[in-house]
Amino acid sequence: MTTRIFIPLDSFAVANGADELCDELTHLAARRGLDIEIVRNGSRGMAWLEPLVEVETHQGRIGYGPIEPGEMEALLDAGLMNGGAHAKCIGDPEEHPFMKGQTRLTFKRCGVTDPLSLDDYEAHGGLIGLKRAIEMGGAGVVDEVTESGLRGRGGAGFPTGIKWKTVREAAGERKYIVANADEGDSGTFADRMIMEGDPFCLIEGMAIAAVATGATKGYIYLRSEYPVAIRVMREAIRRATAAGVLGVSMMGSAQAFDIEVRVGAGAYVCGEETSLLDSLEGKRGQVRFKPPLPAIKGLFGRPTVINNVISLASTPEILAKGAKFYKDFGMGRSRGTIPLQIAGNVRHGGLFEVAFGLTLGEIVEGIAGGTDTGKPIRAVQVGGPLGAYFPRALFDTPFDYEAFAEKNGLIGHAGIVIFDEDVDMKKQARFAFEFCAIESCGKCTPCRIGAVRGLETMDKVIGGENVSGNLELVEDLCNTMQFGSLCALGGFTPYPVMSAIRHFPEDFEGTPMRVAAE
Repeated sequence: MTTRIFIPLDSFAVANGADELCDELTHLAARRGLDIEIVRNGSRGMAWLEPLVEVETHQGRIGYGPIEPGEMEALLDAGLMNGGAHAKCIGDPEEHPFMKGQTRLTFKRCGVTDPLSLDDYEAHGGLIGLKRAIEMGGAGVVDEVTESGLRGRGGAGFPTGIKWKTVREAAGERKYIVANADEGDSGTFADRMIMEGDPFCLIEGMAIAAVATGATKGYIYLRSEYPVAIRVMREAIRRATAAGVLGVSMMGSAQAFDIEVRVGAGAYVCGEETSLLDSLEGKRGQVRFKPPLPAIKGLFGRPTVINNVISLASTPEILAKGAKFYKDFGMGRSRGTIPLQIAGNVRHGGLFEVAFGLTLGEIVEGIAGGTDTGKPIRAVQVGGPLGAYFPRALFDTPFDYEAFAEKNGLIGHAGIVIFDEDVDMKKQARFAFEFCAIESCGKCTPCRIGAVRGLETMDKVIGGENVSGNLELVEDLCNTMQFGSLCALGGFTPYPVMSAIRHFPEDFEGTPMRVAAE
């Protein structure tokens, strides 16, 4: 009987030698006459255990990790084919404490299925939501998504149902669905994981959005830094089209819908929806003035839904199990689950999907296990390079859009980056200005000039030059950028800068950075 062995194709695993392990196993199986099938699955999200090799046995899946190149022969000798004992055996991955504490809705198939097997996808609950959407019709789908309370997972937190309703009711001969897969925030990888590990979920989500709005064409705007995701998504679209899931008669219905992958050149500002549209149209990515909103006049001047990957990938579960099922998770106006992406100086980095409501302290000290160095956590940045730095005093903040806003923070794409006591917050504040100066599209003055002047002023602060006066100037610049910038790039840069100054004033006390003695 053929034994299935799972070795992830996810970038976490590939960066740590997963491709080399596949080559080793293929060679060893041929030499030993083993009847195996290697399945390149996605990642379960336990990054510190990658590559996580799994074997399908009569007792279920057994995992081993992290397995390094050169260890495969010893793993076979220990009885891998039958789930034998080994120092790196973690048992059933589903029973691992990191996995058991999660509520996996959007990511329930990641690491479990063959990403490019449509049969595997359907066997694990795929396409139920799309079939129900087609039966309900567009208006019913919009109502269901609105009732679920789903909000944009890309950072803005705008209600998805309202966006879809606007596009549905907008006049236009053609409408578009655009998946924003330009995942550029530091410490974020959820979009990449879903595209590499469960691409049909995104395809189904986009198809549901098409039913809801009457759109006939979809685009996935994918960053060039994700070559595996590009390859997997394109192949998944090809297979979905061949199977009739996409095409002139989607799932046998009267709805036509097809999807195309477009690759961006890596500009951070193209994660902003209107810059993304300019790039899709073949122009330089620059922020557009609003109104008109993209929902009214978007891609090629037509009504357009632009949603983050996770927003779209969340809708198949909502349609399959109903709005009430999804809405029962979460707190306040933050409903459903959120894929926390834990990174930085951390013991257990990776993806943890859970309902809104855990405190920041529960996440970084409990789930993440503290710092990798063993030193105390000093600061946590949530929301990417434009997110605020939270000190230990704010670790009781619930992970909720409104709760973070009350503390002058933002959830963003739910990237969480942890720093230990050695972090220099002056350097972090300086980096925020530097990042904005490099990535600005240059269209508006507050962002284009403010970031450069902010960087210059922070250099003076770091050098001990008129610290008090220059910090006042930094605050004035931040106020101008926050309220005068055309988009969130300039508008959110003040969050990391001012949070560093306010929460960690001891790092800005006027003493120049010490230079090591020569």
